[in-house]
Amino acid sequence: GMLGITSTDGLALFDAALCSPEATLVPARLDLTELRARASDGQAVPQLLRGLVRPARQTANTQPVPVGSLAGELAGLGQEDQRLRLLDVVRGQAAAVLGHADARTVDAERAFKEAGFDSLTSVELRNRLTAATGVRLSATVVFDYPTPAALASHLHSELGIDEPDACTTTPAPGRVGTEGERPEAADEPVAIVAMGCRFPGGVTSPEGLWRLVTDGADVMGGFPDNRGWDLDTLFDADPDAVDKSYVDRGAFLHDVGEFDAGFFGISPREAMAMDPQQRLLLEVSWEALERAGIEPNTLRGSDTGVFTGIISHDYSLRLQHAPGEFQGLRLTGTAGSVASGRVSYTLGLEGPSISVDTACSSSLVALHMAVQALRSGECSLALASGVMVMATPDTFVEFSRQRGLAKDGRVKAFSSSADGTAWSEGVGVLLVERLSDARRNGHPVLAVVRGSA
Repeated sequence: GMLGITSTDGLALFDAALCSPEATLVPARLDLTELRARASDGQAVPQLLRGLVRPARQTANTQPVPVGSLAGELAGLGQEDQRLRLLDVVRGQAAAVLGHADARTVDAERAFKEAGFDSLTSVELRNRLTAATGVRLSATVVFDYPTPAALASHLHSELGIDEPDACTTTPAPGRVGTEGERPEAADEPVAIVAMGCRFPGGVTSPEGLWRLVTDGADVMGGFPDNRGWDLDTLFDADPDAVDKSYVDRGAFLHDVGEFDAGFFGISPREAMAMDPQQRLLLEVSWEALERAGIEPNTLRGSDTGVFTGIISHDYSLRLQHAPGEFQGLRLTGTAGSVASGRVSYTLGLEGPSISVDTACSSSLVALHMAVQALRSGECSLALASGVMVMATPDTFVEFSRQRGLAKDGRVKAFSSSADGTAWSEGVGVLLVERLSDARRNGHPVLAVVRGSA
């Protein structure tokens, strides 16, 4: 399907390229007739050229569905059957793009990226679905709705086959009312409607945190032994010892290496390149939403905001000498800005997404910004969080040089015997909402923030 270029044609193309405003051009002579013949014979067409010839798939269950017949078919089905039919369409077209003969090979909950889709094949799938459904889709729809199930749900809403009457529409969680429907209130009370957390001592829920406090439990302990720290040489009681810590105690999350990557459509390789703080934020944000009675996937496309306090960025040091297979994943895996962005992307949230680093006040500032965003109408629901995991012992070493650590690992705030700080890890996520919206949506109200957070 590729033809040679003569010297005369080549020079003419070169002259034309110099006059073109495009940054990158590929001069080529394509034999589209030959490419179509190859496609018809079942021969492979280069991925880059597939969009030019649109080879037809010969498997019966992956042919584009006539728009008229699909709309008519869906109109005669119940809502659940409509979604299942659209899921069949998405899986069938995805299988066609991937060259699979059976749509059942495409897992409804597996991310398109993990199934083998790239930018080019994602656009091809978009084109096929537009032809099959008549719905105009963006070129990034596969990234906006990263699984067949999510994309089928989006198609269902776009088709609007069973939209209720406008006067009886019930707002979805996190999408209360419409813009301009309610006056902005700079001092409106904000409700904390749910919480998720992970703290030392095996705390995995707000109830567990409460028990830890009421029982006066001691969660301080030795350095973790599963992070590759040189525990034999790290501690030295001499505060002047270089590259040492004169304290060997802290409160740690000893199971931060555990993560269900498949649940979030993340490959094991990418999960390894992700800062454990990002992994914890994904898990605990999901839990916080469920504790409020919200199915997380129903918020996809909503204006829900994500505000994350994060100050530890040392996981990047662990990946400096990682194998080449992690290249391309280390940047997003360790960037503080991605800590909030990954939650927004994975859940499909379209509200503000901000990572905050103001040192020890990061979590409080994140909550303050979330409350401000709710009151100003930037979002109608927000996840305000804070996370801290120490991937290296550098925090202990640096504060040892500054004589900033309490020798016994105990903080004695406001005491005459105070002699320094101590370090602990954890993650907490609060789901916050305007109080009036929380009551309207029937969400539990755990606490109310009045005035500044």
